[in-house]
Amino acid sequence: MKAILSKAVPGLGEAGEVVEVSPGYFRNFLRPRELAYEATDKNLQVVSRVKQQQQRAEVREQREAEQLAARLAQIPIRVLLKAGENERTFGSVTAADIADKLKEAGYEFDKRKIALDEPIKRLGLYTVHVKVHPKVEAKIKVLVEKA
Repeated sequence: MKAILSKAVPGLGEAGEVVEVSPGYFRNFLRPRELAYEATDKNLQVVSRVKQQQQRAEVREQREAEQLAARLAQIPIRVLLKAGENERTFGSVTAADIADKLKEAGYEFDKRKIALDEPIKRLGLYTVHVKVHPKVEAKIKVLVEKA
């Protein structure tokens, strides 16, 4: 029999998928736990509409994330650090420092979304990647200057 999963079931499928299961498995396991419901014509139409709405929402979110990435690319982040000879800084610039500077500019990001292989320890201009959306990454310029 065909069933529509209402929640993700390991080894079977994700929410919204139409799967073929035995009637006993549906009746004794999936339905009592509200993991699936029967795939009638009416239920299939509802699932189709919900999927279309989710796709439109995802497209809208991605478009907004791309616009945010474009705005972030225009914002220069300046960090002032004390430095010694050979442009070597005392201390370093970390993802948390960049997140703080972005927050000052009005954009709040978790430091884990800022991709920094290792802390910045020299003066100069750096390009840092910020994960704005699962499919969109912004490139921001970080200028480390001598204080």
